[in-house]
Amino acid sequence: MSGILKAGVIGWPVAHSLSPTLHSYWLNKYKIEGSYELMPLEPHRVGEAIQTLHARGFCGANVTVPHKEFAAQGMDKLDETATALGAVNLINVHKDGKLEGRNTDGFGFVENLTASAPGLDLKGARVCILGAGGTTRAAGFALLKEGAELRISNRTMEKSEALAELLQAQAGGDITIVPWSERSQALEGISFLVNTTSLGMVGQPALEIDLAALPKDAVVTDCVYAPLETDLLKAARVRGNVGVDGLGMLIHQARPAFKSWFGVDPEVSDDLRDALIAKQRENTV
Repeated sequence: MSGILKAGVIGWPVAHSLSPTLHSYWLNKYKIEGSYELMPLEPHRVGEAIQTLHARGFCGANVTVPHKEFAAQGMDKLDETATALGAVNLINVHKDGKLEGRNTDGFGFVENLTASAPGLDLKGARVCILGAGGTTRAAGFALLKEGAELRISNRTMEKSEALAELLQAQAGGDITIVPWSERSQALEGISFLVNTTSLGMVGQPALEIDLAALPKDAVVTDCVYAPLETDLLKAARVRGNVGVDGLGMLIHQARPAFKSWFGVDPEVSDDLRDALIAKQRENTV
């Protein structure tokens, strides 16, 4: 593949994605002749679009909701994490046209944590994770692989049970299901609280949870980044807990993609965060 290297993000909708700003920042920083574009695709168009990436000159693509699971079915090869989760967020298009699917969401989640809370040891950590969707699946898998113990609480018990069964089969480890009505009590003795639900996001209902039982040395992270400072993070910081926002997960999950496509392991900097925050504010005006 010669000339300008071309990548993009596949999703529906995808207009407010921060990924073009993120990758364009790195392309400019490292003076790489490349491009990164939005690829809004309705479900019925995704399969054909993915299979023609090579013919259209793409070296790769990110995949976001709601297409991650469907994309996994169209790959010639999947990495271990994508196989375990049945979802792809990174496609590498090889020179022979073969498609390799990877999942770097869990990597981004853990890297964000360790960068934002230096010294955090996940081995043996007791983690309460709220939610049971795709982000929960990726974060939970990564945490279990790091040796953490999970308490999963979701508004729908059936989804919690299905997630726990999948994670147990793919990663093993210690997993407990907590009824949603008992989520506040489940914070007792934990070292880490994760919100992967949409609750607290702009336009969504608030996340209602009592942090009274949360140890003062516990780390709290919200995978939401719109708003960047959620009510959960505000409440955690007021009581002295370390709070980690969700923007870093977006940034760190993109690093392996950029390296795969453009050959550079990019730096995560304050200037980059500032550029993404500015774009996020522009999107919400």
